[in-house]
Amino acid sequence: MDRQRLLEHKVRNGLQQLGLLGLLALLLGYLAWVVGGEPFLWGTLMGVAMIWMINPVASPRLLVRLYGAIPLSPREMPGLYRLLEALAARAGLEQPPRLYYLPSRMMNAFATGRREDAAIVLSDGLLRRLERRELIGVLAHELAHVANGDIQVMTFADTLSRITGLLALVGQVLLILSIPALLLGLATPPLLALLVLLAAPTLSVLAQLALSRNREFEADRSAAELSGDPVGLASALDKLERQQGSFWEQMMLPG
Repeated sequence: MDRQRLLEHKVRNGLQQLGLLGLLALLLGYLAWVVGGEPFLWGTLMGVAMIWMINPVASPRLLVRLYGAIPLSPREMPGLYRLLEALAARAGLEQPPRLYYLPSRMMNAFATGRREDAAIVLSDGLLRRLERRELIGVLAHELAHVANGDIQVMTFADTLSRITGLLALVGQVLLILSIPALLLGLATPPLLALLVLLAAPTLSVLAQLALSRNREFEADRSAAELSGDPVGLASALDKLERQQGSFWEQMMLPG
């Protein structure tokens, strides 16, 4: 991809990301106004701004413990760490993420943390079934997530989506409690507010999924650039698509 097309792609990708985050914030703001009026709206928007500035991300060590992952030291897998260090340098990371081993037959890999404190988890099934060039593609993909700040963006989007769902639930409860007044004709809720109360949780989840797809495509592009081997990445993604673990592993593991 030449520089002009790359610049256009990054601008378009950034605008899509801002648009989807804006949609989530708009849904949240409107629900806050419906539930609590203008003061609650401004308070919610200020809270959203603070969340964006703080943008808390769970400690990678905490998350990998939750999934039962085991630290991999450079002494145990020196070749893998050399690959990771080379890719991290190309991605502009000051230090490579730590590697963790997940004792699962499912082919899975995920990254967590920030640029300065990140971890990449690789499952046993993935390490056993991928060839070297495919493994390089997967590592590059996860490094791209770390370098692009995708984990912070998706954490922020997930927080907005959860708050939106909570406010929609509160609004629906308040609507149920006001049914007697509605039947007596003492109140008439606006149609738009009713529609948003019902549709907001679904819309926020769809926006979150679209944002996730946006970041995944960008991670794939960045990974192909970092590894210099888009065919290896495509082969790894094909294997990941075809090889699945048990039902419960698919439900519980990120990927």
